[in-house]
Amino acid sequence: MSEILKGLRIGFAMTGSFCTFEKSFQQAEILIKSGAELLPIMSEHVSTIDTRFGSATENINRLSSITGKKVILSISEAETIGPKELTDIMVVAPCTSNTAAKLAASVTDTTVTMAVKSHLRRGKPIVLAIASNDSLMGSAKNLGELFNRKNYYFVPMLQDDWINKPASLVADYSLLPKTIEAAIKNVQLRPIIYHSLHK
Repeated sequence: MSEILKGLRIGFAMTGSFCTFEKSFQQAEILIKSGAELLPIMSEHVSTIDTRFGSATENINRLSSITGKKVILSISEAETIGPKELTDIMVVAPCTSNTAAKLAASVTDTTVTMAVKSHLRRGKPIVLAIASNDSLMGSAKNLGELFNRKNYYFVPMLQDDWINKPASLVADYSLLPKTIEAAIKNVQLRPIIYHSLHK
C-alpha cells in the first residue's frame, strides 16, 4: 500500500469520454485499495447520457459503489469542495478536450469545472487524464496553456492510433496512481506524450 495514497482525499471527476470509462472505474478501484478516499464527481453529460458503454444510472451507481459515497452531480454541490476542504488533490479522469478548454479559459459552467475551481482556491494539485481525438489539433493550444499553468499535472498520454488518428491522445491510465503521487510532490511524470513504439 502506498504511503502517499493512504488516507489521501482525492476528488475523482469524470467527463464524457465514455469509451474510457472502464479504465477510469478500474483505476478508482485501485486507488481505493491503495488506501485513498475518493470523492466522486460527474459532469452533467456523464450523469444524463446513456451510451453503449452503460446507462447514466449504471455509471453513477458504479462510481458510487466503488467510492462508497454519493456522487456529486451539480454545480451547487461542487462549489462546497474548496470551502469545506474536502480534497487534497483533484483528478479528472477522463478529461475531455471540451473540459480542458474550459479549464484553460477559467470557464466554470459545469459540475466538474466548478469542482476544479473550488479545489484550486487553496492552491492544491489537479491531475488530468486527457482523452480526446483532437488533442494535437484544435485542442493543442489548450493543453499547452495548462502545461504551463501552476497546479496542473497530466497523466502521461499515449498516441493511441498515430496512423489512423494522428491527433488523438489518451491518458495511460495505468500511470494514474504514480501521477497522483508525483503531483503531491509537485512533480510532472515524463515523457508526457509518447506512442506505442516508445512504451
